[in-house]
Amino acid sequence: MTTYETRPGTRGDLPAGSVFCAESLSRTLLAGVSGAPGDWARRVPLLGRHGRLPAERRRQELAREAYAEAVPHEAAAGLDVEAIAEWIVGHYRASTYPSVLLGSPHGAAAHLAVALGAAWLPTSIPVTVTWPGGSAGNWPGALAWGAGLAAAINDRNPSITVRQVHDPMSDGPLCGTTVRLHLRWHMLPAAYEKFLRTRIAPGGCTLLLRDLRAWPVVSVSRRYAFQIGSPVSGVRPADYCADNWEFRHMLDELGALSWVAPDPATPPRYAERSGEPVLGVELGRIGRAAHRVLYARPEMLSAGVADLLRKWRHQGRDSCVVECGRLLDPWQARAAGLVPYWCESASSGAVEAAEWWLGGSPAFDSVTVLPGPPGFVGDRVAPLAQWRSLVSFGRERGSVDRLAAGRYPGLPLATHHATRMLAGAGERPPPPPMTMTYALSRLHQTGGASGLLVR
Repeated sequence: MTTYETRPGTRGDLPAGSVFCAESLSRTLLAGVSGAPGDWARRVPLLGRHGRLPAERRRQELAREAYAEAVPHEAAAGLDVEAIAEWIVGHYRASTYPSVLLGSPHGAAAHLAVALGAAWLPTSIPVTVTWPGGSAGNWPGALAWGAGLAAAINDRNPSITVRQVHDPMSDGPLCGTTVRLHLRWHMLPAAYEKFLRTRIAPGGCTLLLRDLRAWPVVSVSRRYAFQIGSPVSGVRPADYCADNWEFRHMLDELGALSWVAPDPATPPRYAERSGEPVLGVELGRIGRAAHRVLYARPEMLSAGVADLLRKWRHQGRDSCVVECGRLLDPWQARAAGLVPYWCESASSGAVEAAEWWLGGSPAFDSVTVLPGPPGFVGDRVAPLAQWRSLVSFGRERGSVDRLAAGRYPGLPLATHHATRMLAGAGERPPPPPMTMTYALSRLHQTGGASGLLVR
């Protein structure tokens, strides 16, 4: 057992807030939409720490801290997803909401929820669990370890499935000391059902947003599946092989002694952020009008919501902010009267999609860019020059956030930095709350051509 794998003892029953992965986009969206970020928003992501240390020492420190912050594997069997659901809905203090958004984590969903005055509820819970003796290159070992954890978690929680993601390209040294599990509801938890039945205003509705991207997935059992990598990383499944020089170099840096090539015939299924399709049927029995927005690529929803909010807010100065990953704040963007376009990641493809959207839209007065440092370097990572090109789409000279640019690409920032940066844009009188009828109509009109499916 290495130094970072020692601990003073099992923590016992863990608070729901310490189970819900602090590194996840879902945690950011929940805090952002509910307006209750607290001290958590100031937390620097693991890959953003110890930037001044030598490379090898830094990897050791990151591995140690990842292990210390993860859910102890000894406690995994005690995870209670019903308690987590109660903790989630507890973020929302209003007696009623005009609508509730649920589904795949996406920054544009947070902006849409705030515009509608709605709540946002995740349909899966990312959880990071300790993996003693692990290695970033040993995905078969990660699968075996995760399968045991999933079986124990599923025994106590019949309402979920477990999807494990092993992604050394995005998680680096964290991937060798912890495993990432996505606990995905296929039945509504009791706290969600009560919230939807009692706290949606008369005439209100639900809106389920689903990411339809597919990825090779190994189905180990009926309620547990495993995938190597993720479409969020901005690479192809075939890039997770030793023949890819970038991947091989990354494995060498992590000290991985070997890498077993994944079976190229592994069938694709909906990736981890999609959630369970059957949940849409569950929403239909609540007794509220239930709508769905489906997207095959995240930029479809980013563009559709940005166009929608631009039309709704358009008065006086017309400014845009391009956000990335966990660097977003929907309430501050609304207060500043900014049109938000959200990039899922710092991949070249995600930034290129923002370029296409800006190039095809009427020019903004100005464009502000908040690049999200991904925590690693690679060919798939957009260079700063590509981010800087986005500001040229404004009539006036825009800007790229200096602190984010200075830490790019290796050191991610705390979510609170987006709040602080957007607060500097000033305030404008906010538009009235948007109606769901208007939102769905505009999304259907503007998003239909790009493949956004609104039902």
